Amino acid sequence: MVDIVEIYVHWYAGRSKSQVAASLGVDRKTIRKYLAPAEKAGITPGGPPMSETDWAKLLKSWFPELASRKLNQVRWGEIEPHRDYVKDLLKTTTVTTIHQRLRDEGKLKISLSTFRRWATENLPDEAARSKVTVLRDDVEPGSEAQIDYGFLGQWFNPTTGKRHRIWAFVMVLPASRHMFVRPVVHMDQHSWTVAHVEAFRYFGGVPRRLVPDNLKTGVDKPDLYDPQINKSYAELALHYGTLVDPARALHPKDKPRVERPMPYVRDSLWSGRQFTSLEHMQAEALLWGRNVAGQRQCRPLGGAKPLAVFEAVEAEALLPLPPEPFVLARWSKAAVGPDIHVKVGRTLYSVPWKLVGRRVDVRSTATMVQIFHEGELVKTHAALEQGKRTDKNDYPPEKIAFQMRTPIWCRGQASQVGDSCREVIDQLLEVNALYRLRAAQGVLGLRKKYGDTRLEAACRKAITVGDPSYRTVKGILAAGTETDPEPDTGDAGAAAFLHGPEGLFAADIPAQRPVELHDDQGHGDAEEAAR
Repeated sequence: MVDIVEIYVHWYAGRSKSQVAASLGVDRKTIRKYLAPAEKAGITPGGPPMSETDWAKLLKSWFPELASRKLNQVRWGEIEPHRDYVKDLLKTTTVTTIHQRLRDEGKLKISLSTFRRWATENLPDEAARSKVTVLRDDVEPGSEAQIDYGFLGQWFNPTTGKRHRIWAFVMVLPASRHMFVRPVVHMDQHSWTVAHVEAFRYFGGVPRRLVPDNLKTGVDKPDLYDPQINKSYAELALHYGTLVDPARALHPKDKPRVERPMPYVRDSLWSGRQFTSLEHMQAEALLWGRNVAGQRQCRPLGGAKPLAVFEAVEAEALLPLPPEPFVLARWSKAAVGPDIHVKVGRTLYSVPWKLVGRRVDVRSTATMVQIFHEGELVKTHAALEQGKRTDKNDYPPEKIAFQMRTPIWCRGQASQVGDSCREVIDQLLEVNALYRLRAAQGVLGLRKKYGDTRLEAACRKAITVGDPSYRTVKGILAAGTETDPEPDTGDAGAAAFLHGPEGLFAADIPAQRPVELHDDQGHGDAEEAAR
């Protein structure tokens, strides 16, 4: 019955049935079943205080068939196989942490309250020992800063007419209780990093150890023993020479110096004040930190003022600021698409083609974008606000052969073959060069199959007969007639002879046909040769 009492306690505290079901791991139908008599009796959440004993008495009348001890023993039976494990861990670990580990590992499904009652009754000495809190030693000046976000309230922006939720980034130095406060609209990675930079500038130095909450803006993977700090935060810590040591998730006692001042910040800095802009808000927070929070009498300091203690003992104990300013960078992850580009913000950047389908890390600054794969820098681009940056060298060579073989490239290659080949290429590119570029590429593509000597001879013969086109040069080479005596150019069959066997079907076509016609007819062959 004790577990059923727990259902009533949660529900009476104002939690919905769905929330109670999710919290206690009980089906919603079961929740409705046990709450039905209370609702029928007119009991509503938030009424006069009721203890577990009061609920137990009501349950006996509503569900007389239930025996409190019997139900408890059924649920406790799930814990018994782990008795030795729990008993051993209670020497160094709290009941809450042990329950969390068993739950996360899929070994236990009962609620924390049931687990705590089992530990109290079955392992009283060990459970009592785990509740003992050891007071933290006084923090040495300059050794630590505790960091967190706190909600301030709603703010109406008079400029835009929009309403925003405002949060306060707070960094407290535990030794002096001196604090830095920065109101922000977004709790993203960029705001988090900027706030740290401004805090270090405000203090005039850097604490040796940072104790933030397990926020995603600073910690990728919360873990008691091995938290993973995100790249942006790690980069900031490396630049300033400080250590990031996140507090445990759901453990406010790990950073009490920043948890307790939050209501004070909200009431003293925020409540009842009007601000014209976010910048105005942040400027006022700096003045408030020195002139109000810094001048308050602090009981843990024996009534001394935080700012006076800071200036007397902690300012000189901080690490000095680096001579070079910190370059604000945004880190993100991206997938390389089949077009060899990754999307960063509103811009596409190319990466080497071998990374297609892989995930990469992207570091973006105001002037530069760097792309990393498995910790190795693979590409650097100048930053672009919007659009596309492509380095053609990132494509496989065979995929961009046409784009790379420009008119300048064609003329250079033709010069290597010989004067006649260069003359053919020059004539092809003389007018409308881009339209006739494929024909020029096709002529040069014949080098691979026939060699420079034969190609030069074929170009010379094509010039002699007055038809320096790709189709004519290819026909001469196909027929092997580049070294034969020159035919009579006045004969209509000369063009057909020079074009090879296929040319016999074009005997009626005048020899001086338009160059563009030959280019169109040779388009497919030129493209094939280019490939």
